[in-house]
Amino acid sequence: MQSLRRILLGRRLSSQETPHTKISNPIGLAVFSSDALSSVAYATQEIMASLSGALLPAAGAGAIAGVAGHAIFGWSLPVALGIVALLVILATSYRQTILAYPGGGGAYIVAKENLGDLPALTAGASLLLDYLLTVAVSVSSGVAAITAAVPALAGHNVFLTILAIGFIALMNLRGIRESGTLFAIPTYGFVVSILLVLGYGLVQILQGRGPALPEAQQAVAQGVHLAGLSMVWIFMRAYSAGCTALTGVEAISNGSTAFRDPAGPNAAKTMVWMVVLLGTMFLGITFLAHRLGVTYQHSADPSVVAETLLSKLNKAILGDVTRGLPKLIYYVVQGFTFAILVVAANTAFADFPRLAALQARDGFLPRQFASQGDRLVFSNGILLLFFFSALLVWLFHANTDVLLPLYAAGVFIGFTLSQTGMVVHWRKVRGRHWHVKAFVNGLGAVTALIVLLDIAITKFIHGAWIVLLLVPLLVALHTSIRRHYVGVRSRLAASRTDAVLPPKHHALVLVNSIHGGVVQSLLYARLIAGDRVEAITVDLGSDGGRDSSAIEKLREDWTSYGMGIPLRVLPSPYRRMVEPILEEVERILNAEPELALTVVLPEFITSHWWQQFLHNQSALRIKAALLLRTGVIVTSVPVHLP
Repeated sequence: MQSLRRILLGRRLSSQETPHTKISNPIGLAVFSSDALSSVAYATQEIMASLSGALLPAAGAGAIAGVAGHAIFGWSLPVALGIVALLVILATSYRQTILAYPGGGGAYIVAKENLGDLPALTAGASLLLDYLLTVAVSVSSGVAAITAAVPALAGHNVFLTILAIGFIALMNLRGIRESGTLFAIPTYGFVVSILLVLGYGLVQILQGRGPALPEAQQAVAQGVHLAGLSMVWIFMRAYSAGCTALTGVEAISNGSTAFRDPAGPNAAKTMVWMVVLLGTMFLGITFLAHRLGVTYQHSADPSVVAETLLSKLNKAILGDVTRGLPKLIYYVVQGFTFAILVVAANTAFADFPRLAALQARDGFLPRQFASQGDRLVFSNGILLLFFFSALLVWLFHANTDVLLPLYAAGVFIGFTLSQTGMVVHWRKVRGRHWHVKAFVNGLGAVTALIVLLDIAITKFIHGAWIVLLLVPLLVALHTSIRRHYVGVRSRLAASRTDAVLPPKHHALVLVNSIHGGVVQSLLYARLIAGDRVEAITVDLGSDGGRDSSAIEKLREDWTSYGMGIPLRVLPSPYRRMVEPILEEVERILNAEPELALTVVLPEFITSHWWQQFLHNQSALRIKAALLLRTGVIVTSVPVHLP
């Protein structure tokens, strides 16, 4: 098993090798920005879907193909510009956070230090959910890109998505440096291919090319009149849908400790490059989709994944993609789109375990999540993220149309609390130009709060309510875990004064036949309890008060090997092993409450691990039951079979 671990995960790393696991800025961009950069593959798609949905009641589903030239699709441009403006505000705010908290300035840390435990737990819970959804949404979108290019794979989205998530999890178990180096290729390949295709499309627009589809040049036969609150509502829906482009903006701030020294400035530089690339690609895709008449509509069947908007846009720009160079370019772009959307899950796999470890160290999550594996990664957090993201993909059929409405609500809760915490931070530390810094973070907090309310209102019935419900439930869970740890510490501290040596000691040896382990157990029991030793066995085959043949054989052997220790037989008419033993233990302790009772269990250990599954594990079941009984000491005497 250890050999298999070494093959899959690589050699073990000592704690002294931690500095060698730090990453450079280009690798950091691939590791922590792939989530944000990949969101351009579905952000414009969600804006167009929201605008298409707004026209359905008025124009009918059949008219959607002909409304691409309608003025309402022109709203995609101001919506995108508004989202990019918000991106700049948030990125500037988080850049200040990175420089102020070079040791890791995620929403949880900032809120905990400046706002208190409850806001910190709210931010932490929202980000944990966001990372979970990031994995499910990103990989599902990547698989959708591949199935759009290779129709033969359609219908296998769930299996392919879970397989890809497993691969990402395995690579992260090997270590962030190794996974980042491998995943840099898809990230930069996607950026370069998208920018080249967008540049080619822009050249076509400058040469006077119009919409690619003939239907897009037609006007809607039915008049669609939108005004007043209807326009506001549609704009709000489109804006909240497009804000999925901003998920992952905080990832660099959360993982700044992974960068080489000086970690803060290096992370801040990487943040700037991420914003430039993200804003350029997002605006380019939205502009060309509008000018070329490319729209998107959600699939009516949740189990059917529709062709992505980016796939349609590539076809509109490249022309005939069934042969020649356009076909090659189309498949390259779709391949890199699939790759970066899968790699985008790497951002969550990098940050989710770190956040879980921080909360575990504070006592809000089980301690196991704070433990690093032998590859200097938080293995338990990685495995937990893999399990729940795979479960989410299976439940929602790997359909991004269903998953995306759940997205973004959680991350904007974290945005709001983080930036509010930074305002409090600047008011406390002050320093040079603190008023300007506080204003920048305050602007980020206000805009994030407005968008959060927009998402909560427009996406509530489409699934945002699930996230808004789960966040307080997770906060309550974190609080109860912390309360448990505090209670355990207080009770253990108080128990120091309760350590009194019992006046009597009694040993109870459990036997089912005579073998070397039983003889060793009897000798050990005599050693610790002197003459107060007895043996008990359970007769599973008793019939009408008569001993079974196995018990009769045991009685015969006991005269030779029992060392004079009394043997009592406990009848079990219902063929139960554990219950009669528990009843006997209760009887002994009730008769002598001051007694220290030790139950000695002889166990045999097979020579090969797989042979252990051929036995009924009765010793484990007995130990598990006895450990829940106060006043009982359980001792195992192992016998290793040659």
